[in-house]
Amino acid sequence: MYIFQIIAIIGSVALFAFVIDFIRRGLLKEKYSVLWIISALAIMALSVKKGLLDAIAGFLGIAYPPSLLFLVAFVFILLINLHFSVVISILHEKNKALVQDITLLKNSLREAGIDLSGKAKEREPRDNG
Repeated sequence: MYIFQIIAIIGSVALFAFVIDFIRRGLLKEKYSVLWIISALAIMALSVKKGLLDAIAGFLGIAYPPSLLFLVAFVFILLINLHFSVVISILHEKNKALVQDITLLKNSLREAGIDLSGKAKEREPRDNG
C-alpha cells in the first residue's frame, strides 16, 4: 500500500466516524448527514480498491489516479454546499413569514388593548351620550 492510500483510508474512516458521532450526539440531523456519509464511503471505496481508482481515473483521462480522490471530495463538497444553500433559502423564507405573522399578531394585540407584556390595558370609559 502506498502512503497516500493509507492516508486516504484513515481520512475517510475518520470523516465517517465524525459524522456518525455528530448524529449520535444530536449535532447533525440524519437528513443532512446523507451526503457526508456517501462522500466518506465513496472515498473509502476508491482508496481501498486501487484497481477501481486506476480504472475510473483512466476512463476520465486523469493521469495521476490519487488526484481522482480530490476530485470526488471536491464534487461532494460542492453538492453539500448546494444542499445547504437550498436549506438556508427555505429557512430564510420561513423566517420572513414568521416575522410577518408576529408583526400582525402584535398589531392585533395593540388594537385589542392588550399590552405586549401580556397585561390588559385599562380602557377609558366611552361616553355614549
